[in-house]
Amino acid sequence: MLCGVRGNREPLCPACDAHLPRLPAARCAICALPVDGPVCGACMAHPPRYDAVTAVFVYEHPVDALIQAFKYGGNLALATLLGDALGRTVAATATGRADLIIPMPLSARRLRERGFNQALEIARRVGRMTGIPVAAGICRKVAETQPQAALPWKARAQNVRGAYVCDADLQGKKVAVIDDVMTTGATLNEIAKNLRRAGAVHISGWMVARALRKSAI
Repeated sequence: MLCGVRGNREPLCPACDAHLPRLPAARCAICALPVDGPVCGACMAHPPRYDAVTAVFVYEHPVDALIQAFKYGGNLALATLLGDALGRTVAATATGRADLIIPMPLSARRLRERGFNQALEIARRVGRMTGIPVAAGICRKVAETQPQAALPWKARAQNVRGAYVCDADLQGKKVAVIDDVMTTGATLNEIAKNLRRAGAVHISGWMVARALRKSAI
């Protein structure tokens, strides 16, 4: 899909796969930003409502092109590539132990426009690989918000405030929220607030890609 070489049954040839930008091993245990120590200064100063993030790739070329082709171009075959990469990564980490997988919900209007929820398609692949149940309907997005990608980083937390509700009893549950990209963590933080209210005792974010702040690159 990237180099145009034909004859390979997989979406990417081995050479292209090997050159995808992966996150380094030295990263914050909470937000997954690359750091020298175990936890970054931002997470120590202002601990988020989630406990840990696992991500596979850095959100830069060509990973951004693959995700955009999947998310906006409707290339659903990429759910296998992206979901399997995430599934292999979480299966190898301590945060891969969860009771439920929750795909990041879309608003009803956005779901109608797109025709599918990219987070749910990824979650289905990860669920098959890990054996963890996917609970697609227990969290809902109840407010229409502007696309996060269109907003300055500092405005994103306000944009999603009050946008999610969780209808399930999650007392004592460890849950993992799956999405395609994490940028500021505002969306994950907002849904984690509702999962805490529902009784979740540990909340992980499982992301295909992590966008890096300029200061972290």
